[in-house]
Amino acid sequence: MATDNSTRLAGQFALVTGASSGIGAAVAKALAAQGAGVVVNYIGNPEAAQAVVKDITDAGGQALALQADVSKEDQVQAMFQQAIQRFGTLHIVVANAGIQVDSSFLDMTLAQWQKVIDVNLTGQFLCLREGAREFVRRGPQPDISKALGKLLCMSSVHEVIPWAGHVNYATSKGGILQLMKSTAQELAPHKIRVNSIGPGAIKTPINHDAWATPEAEAKLLTLIPYNRVGVPEDIGNLAAWLCSDEADYITGQTIFMDGGMTLYPGFATNG
Repeated sequence: MATDNSTRLAGQFALVTGASSGIGAAVAKALAAQGAGVVVNYIGNPEAAQAVVKDITDAGGQALALQADVSKEDQVQAMFQQAIQRFGTLHIVVANAGIQVDSSFLDMTLAQWQKVIDVNLTGQFLCLREGAREFVRRGPQPDISKALGKLLCMSSVHEVIPWAGHVNYATSKGGILQLMKSTAQELAPHKIRVNSIGPGAIKTPINHDAWATPEAEAKLLTLIPYNRVGVPEDIGNLAAWLCSDEADYITGQTIFMDGGMTLYPGFATNG
């Protein structure tokens, strides 16, 4: 029998960065479908963000689109203030916003390096810090959530799998691993849970060329033992569960959702 999870996150409010498309949009919709009010953060496409908001509100949920560049401290702080003014508090922060600026290592410029680190790593630090500050300020609400608050990082299989040609991106995701674990260790006494999701190949705009044609998808599938490319809804459903009381004893963990990519399939036949 199917379980009704539509009230799993009832009474809670979430902020999801980079939520106007791809994984972020799927996470925002999944949290809303399970009862949370959601802030849909975006940087450059208000129409797309409003479309996500409309999908949520048309389904009976609460949502608000807020613009902010997560690499800028003042913009992150202003976004959190606006979110709290609207919803009263936050219970969940999903630091999802991320970019790729690809280059060979020999040709990579400092600007290419810095832009990816600023958004992917510093942006997550700023959002996790502001979320934790709000959880502590607000105090426990045990009738709403067992945890004081939930922080969720969007990492990647590339926090553990090296990725030539993408050194800035892979480094940012490796940094997220220790950001998440160290933050989880420090905040656990406050009953704040911190975890990461490590997606593998997911059909999103950021990696469109890797799956857009049958030939490209077939090549990609050689890296995925489960023999399918993931979709954003896979990640959204996991995020909603990780932020629920059902996952209350999980903190400091990366949950890889990758169809087995981290099993290093090149070694399936002894390498």
